[in-house]
Amino acid sequence: MSNRYNLTRRHFLNSTMAMAGAGAAAATLPGSAAWAAGDLTVGFIYVGPKDDFGYNQAHAEGAAAVKEMAGVKVVEEENVPETVDVQNTMQSMVNFDGATLLFPTSFGYFNPHILEVAPKFPDVRFQHAGGLWNADTDPKNVGSYFGYIGMGQYLNGITAGYATKTKKIGFVAAKPIPQVLLNINSFLLGARQVDPEITCQVIFTGEWSLAVKEAEATNALADQGCDVITCHVDGPKVVMETAAGRGAFVCGYHANQSPLAPEKYLTGAEWNWAGVYTGMVQTMLDGGDIGNFVRGGLAEGFIKMSPLGPAVSDAARAQFEATKAKIMAGGYAVIKGPMKDNTGKEIAAAGQSFVETDVALESMDYLVEGVIGSTS
Repeated sequence: MSNRYNLTRRHFLNSTMAMAGAGAAAATLPGSAAWAAGDLTVGFIYVGPKDDFGYNQAHAEGAAAVKEMAGVKVVEEENVPETVDVQNTMQSMVNFDGATLLFPTSFGYFNPHILEVAPKFPDVRFQHAGGLWNADTDPKNVGSYFGYIGMGQYLNGITAGYATKTKKIGFVAAKPIPQVLLNINSFLLGARQVDPEITCQVIFTGEWSLAVKEAEATNALADQGCDVITCHVDGPKVVMETAAGRGAFVCGYHANQSPLAPEKYLTGAEWNWAGVYTGMVQTMLDGGDIGNFVRGGLAEGFIKMSPLGPAVSDAARAQFEATKAKIMAGGYAVIKGPMKDNTGKEIAAAGQSFVETDVALESMDYLVEGVIGSTS
């Protein structure tokens, strides 16, 4: 088929707005139209491809579970940048698909894009992954949801601590936002439960998905002696395959990447969005209200761990399972004083600790002592 027929909804909306103006486009179909008819249309928006072995695939797997629900129609669009394009996609899903519940899943969609579009559609619910909703300033039809996946990276770190021979582990990261920093810190702190002399080298690529830089960063970590590598990028496939190709063990993130490196895969911190999404959709179907700030961890089923791989030793398995049980029980603290960041600044005094549910961790702006790298 010719490319001129292969138009996305956001491109169609662009042309519509150019002819009629944004205000007219917003009025073409009320967001509540499908809801009034007795059906619920739910929109999912992804910054990358749905089969990326990572962040977007995890959300798409959750959307697939929603598709199985009675009385629900799901519309999706992938590869939507964190630009005005996502505003056009959101408005299109409301105006032309009749969506009344939207899940724009990428971190950069929130500010300014969701915050600009949501007030135009007060009857539509905008649920965003990862952002911090502010009750004083943000629209009431906007909500934030996320999982305490740092605890999964902490468990990754325990397996890494047993697997490393060089006492150097590595982390390929996209951007130094709080959620990424928490994952980096958690990975090292988990490893240091095994050996306090372990260090973690981090390299930031600057983008959520940039295969060339991810490969370069992974090779650079291997060159520096890092023999266990994990990541926080949208699609971990390049990192996993490159690291395993260099002989390093790997810990996965977002989804199960064990098929990419079966002999080198230790475990992985995975999202478990199916239950989260179906729960929020069912709340809407029942006429209830979704909370503006929704969080959960292992115990609540928001995250899960990949099965332990064949390279994980019996000792590592024992500590992994014991620590996982403590996390499942609740109240487990990763940041425990006395602790300094990697510039020497105190981040937790003696006797002070931050449990996984502490909202202060979602404003994290530091790397802990033992992480080699900088947030700037």
